[in-house]
Amino acid sequence: MGFFDTLFEIIRLSLFVAIPLLVVALAGLFSERSGVVNIALEGIMVIGAFSSAFFMGIIYRATGLDGNWLFLIGIVIAIVFGILLSLLHAYASVNMNANQIISGTALNMFAPAFVVFIAQALTGYSKVQYPANSFFISETVFSNIPVLGPTIFSKTFMSVYIGFFLLIVAYIVLYKTRFGLRLRSCGEYPQASDAAGINVRKMRYIGVIISGGLAGLGGLFYIVPITGNYDANYAVYGYGFLALAVLISGQWKPFRILVVALLFGFVARIASMTTLIPFLENMNLSTELLYTIPYVVTIIVLAFTSKNSQAPKAAGEPYDAGKR
Repeated sequence: MGFFDTLFEIIRLSLFVAIPLLVVALAGLFSERSGVVNIALEGIMVIGAFSSAFFMGIIYRATGLDGNWLFLIGIVIAIVFGILLSLLHAYASVNMNANQIISGTALNMFAPAFVVFIAQALTGYSKVQYPANSFFISETVFSNIPVLGPTIFSKTFMSVYIGFFLLIVAYIVLYKTRFGLRLRSCGEYPQASDAAGINVRKMRYIGVIISGGLAGLGGLFYIVPITGNYDANYAVYGYGFLALAVLISGQWKPFRILVVALLFGFVARIASMTTLIPFLENMNLSTELLYTIPYVVTIIVLAFTSKNSQAPKAAGEPYDAGKR
């Protein structure tokens, strides 16, 4: 395999890592732009991944339905269950004015334990099977486009296209619509927004609900390219927290988030494909060390980008309607 063939292959496979990070980081973006810090992204990913895998497996065994139609059903299930869990966070953060970090931490502790309990209670095992291979797209009408064809439009999953679509939608909604302006104002100056007639609590609820749906979807996007067996014991390997790091490194801006997600995905794939890169293979680095490289890179990027943080000013602050 030539240099460019290897490069294109790494880029293609890196999208399987980058897209879930992108979608979950966008989930955090909507929540924080409304003024609610959502560190429960990890727990919501777990719920979204498990629920979609579990029900897709049931539907497949009962009806034989597979392919993209089954995947679309899984998408709906992941979004619904993600929203349901996020409502708990919204109620605690918005209605009860609870500490948002503690609320999110509680959900992160609850979700993995709940998923393992349900999986073992219903199936007797912690693993849930679903037909992931049927979601793979070998060729599309764009496969013959030079460079982009074999890199993006061949041998991939629908989740890659949906991820880029959601990025564009998120940008348009946040920066080109009245709703987006109101949502962002609630995360910056909620008292001023309230004085202008905007229902801050309602907007924050909507922000957290959108966040929950996207995080649940990100959970599904994470597990599909990996295996057809979702093991509840191993959840999503901290990708919810990594998505938060991507969100912060991307300065709460959609296209900067994309760049950071692609960087992490690219570095992660290089670390797992050293046999295709001669100078890395010759270094004889341990597997454990190689798999730490993407996280080290994320920490370095986070350290440099967080100096000029552009976080929403009111993110994490309970809203008091009587305070001006």
